[in-house]
Amino acid sequence: MATQDPGSEQESKTPEEIRAEIEQTRNELGDTVEALGAKTDVKGRAQDKVDEMKTSAQDKVEELKTTVQDKMPGAAASDGGATGTGEPSGPQVQAQAAMDKARANPLPVAVAVALLLGYLIGRRRGE
Repeated sequence: MATQDPGSEQESKTPEEIRAEIEQTRNELGDTVEALGAKTDVKGRAQDKVDEMKTSAQDKVEELKTTVQDKMPGAAASDGGATGTGEPSGPQVQAQAAMDKARANPLPVAVAVALLLGYLIGRRRGE
């Protein structure tokens, strides 16, 4: 049984094979550096998380809106009102105005929800 010296394999490679191997190693190293850079980009990762949470919240709002419309047949009317006259009722107008304002500026709504949750959790722990 003949064993080869590990160094002899290196010597038997052609210059083209060595260049290809060097290029492959460079590509792998570049990918590794890029992955490490992405992991250390705290601002970028935080922004990604914020975007993910926004999307999740918007999906929940749409889901709840659909659920409400399914449970309240008048809420799905294309004329916007449940009164049958084509005119939206007072509470519906106010609710729609609040929804429009929340969509235009979601940060205060998110802060208010966070404060309310913090308050409720604090009260529960204090009992």
